[in-house]
Amino acid sequence: MRDTAIVLIPARLKATRLPGKPLADIHGVPMIVHVWRRAVAAGVGPVMVACEDEDIAAAVRAAGGQAELTGAQHRSGSDRIHEALTRLDPAKEKYGIVVNLQGDLPTIEPAVIAAALEPLRAADVDMATLARPLSAGELDNPNVVKVRAPLTARRPIALASDFTRESAACPDDCFHHIGIYAYRRRTLDWFVQAPPSANERARSLEQLRAMDGGVPIGVRLVDTDSFGVDTPADLARARAALAR
Repeated sequence: MRDTAIVLIPARLKATRLPGKPLADIHGVPMIVHVWRRAVAAGVGPVMVACEDEDIAAAVRAAGGQAELTGAQHRSGSDRIHEALTRLDPAKEKYGIVVNLQGDLPTIEPAVIAAALEPLRAADVDMATLARPLSAGELDNPNVVKVRAPLTARRPIALASDFTRESAACPDDCFHHIGIYAYRRRTLDWFVQAPPSANERARSLEQLRAMDGGVPIGVRLVDTDSFGVDTPADLARARAALAR
């Protein structure tokens, strides 16, 4: 059980900047289905969408996938996947690693999803995530979350030292954070029960709860142009990318 992974994709329709985002049409396929298909192709374990909306669940099931309906009270995707996981594996016997894959990453490469688990091979890493080099203009964009870690091509895995939105807090060791997390099961259990930390509230970055709580977060550097879809412009970009 310790090394058996499951991929859970949290999704909801109440996005403020792009309402109905999970069901946004990308070449005749809802965005959430694109993400689900890529997670399945990663081959790291079973994949399930955790959602509060029947319309999302129906779209996933129509594509042949599994979806678990959750409550509408959750503050974050981590809370949502934890509810789904508790239903799927209440005795904690099946899955020791949980991948939290955001449902707004329709261009993510399957190999990149699998790479998120690599830092967990180290015994002292309890949570893992991904980063890529910053593109032009991203350093000064507060909508782009940056992770600080001593990553290089020769050292593609390192521990995170900070997460920030501000360019002033970013020296040369800053990278574009990709919103995928892999947790050890015990770490996810702790995370959803811990109160938000001061840094988390100040920066609106959930992962700082883990850092402030002393959880080592391993970061894997990847070479990818994957991006999250948060605005109509991002959706147009995803459609163009997937048309190729």
